[in-house]
This record gives sequence, structure tokens and C-alpha cells, in this order.
Amino acid sequence: MKPVLLEGLLVAILGILLALAANALSPQGLSLQRNYFPAPAAATNAVTPGAGSLPLAGTSTTNSVRDRLLAKGLLFATAADAKAAFDDPAYQQGLIIFIDARADEPYATAHIPGAWQLNYYHPEKHLAGVLPACMSAQKIIIYCTGGDCEDSEFTALLLKNGGVPAERLFVFGGGVTEWAAQPWPLESGGRNSGLIKSRP
Repeated sequence: MKPVLLEGLLVAILGILLALAANALSPQGLSLQRNYFPAPAAATNAVTPGAGSLPLAGTSTTNSVRDRLLAKGLLFATAADAKAAFDDPAYQQGLIIFIDARADEPYATAHIPGAWQLNYYHPEKHLAGVLPACMSAQKIIIYCTGGDCEDSEFTALLLKNGGVPAERLFVFGGGVTEWAAQPWPLESGGRNSGLIKSRP
């Protein structure tokens, strides 16, 4: 029985050494010292759940969120900023991208047309597809539900810690709730499904 255990241990050690060597040699290798999942910061001045309204641009709550994001090396996007980015021809070229930080069901129900999905709590599902798009984009607008939802902030920090330049990362504080309150299009199903809902 001992020879089998020793052989198994030897195979495991060799496998670990080969994996570490391959990771070190790969230009896309993982940094073993980087924290890929930083702990979420405590919310400050968050909108009260169930309050029924989002903070208006220019209010102290919005300014507080903007200041908090700036302190973390992230930029804040208003609804007007998000719509201008959506209408910019660079969006159709993939130079501006939107990232929806919500879970599968709300994403499939309605998201900004063409938005990538990257759920902070399950990044392994979409990170491999989203990260290359982020690296080639000039502007990345990340959103979640809006209001007291901080998943967009956590997702932006995940991308920043993953090597995406911070000056490209914008958090759309109003999220899909503020977007849907406007007569702007929403997409259901998967990304680029073509199932567009327009509001009159």
C-alpha cells in the first residue's frame, strides 16, 4: 500500500510543479499574490431599500457615491453619460462596452442591448469572454440594478484588480432601473439576442 501512496504523492507534487511553471511562463498567468476577490467595502450613504426612487444627479448621495468610487480609482457615470456612450459610434465598434453585473435571471429579463454579463459572485462563468473585450475597449460602463446595489462597484474592482486600466472603468450608479425609466431600449435573453423592447 505504501508504494501506491508514495507514487500518488509524487504524481501530485510533479503536477503542482508543472502547473506553477506553466503559470510563471505564460504571459496571461495568474499572479499568486493578487487578491482577485477583494472584500466589498462597507456601504456609505446607500439608498434605503424600498425607498422607490433613485438619487438624482447632483444630490449629496450621488456625490458621496462618486467620491467613494473615485477613492477606489473608479469613475462615476450618470444616466446621460451612459446614454451618450450607447449612442456613440464607438459602441458599435466595441470600443465602448457595457457590463451588466447582475445574476442570470435579471440579466435575461432585461439588460442594456449588447451588454456583457459578469456577475461578481460567479466571475468564472463569464470572465474569460469579458476580459478580452475589456482590454480592447476604451471605455467600460458597468451597472447593476442601481440604487443601493453595489455589485457594479465590486465588479469594477474585480476588473481593475484583474489588470483593466482604472481610467477606462465607469460605474453607472442608476443602473438598469434608471435606464428602464427612460424611453431607451432594453434587450431580453442573451447578449445580442435581437429581442429588443422599446418604450414609447
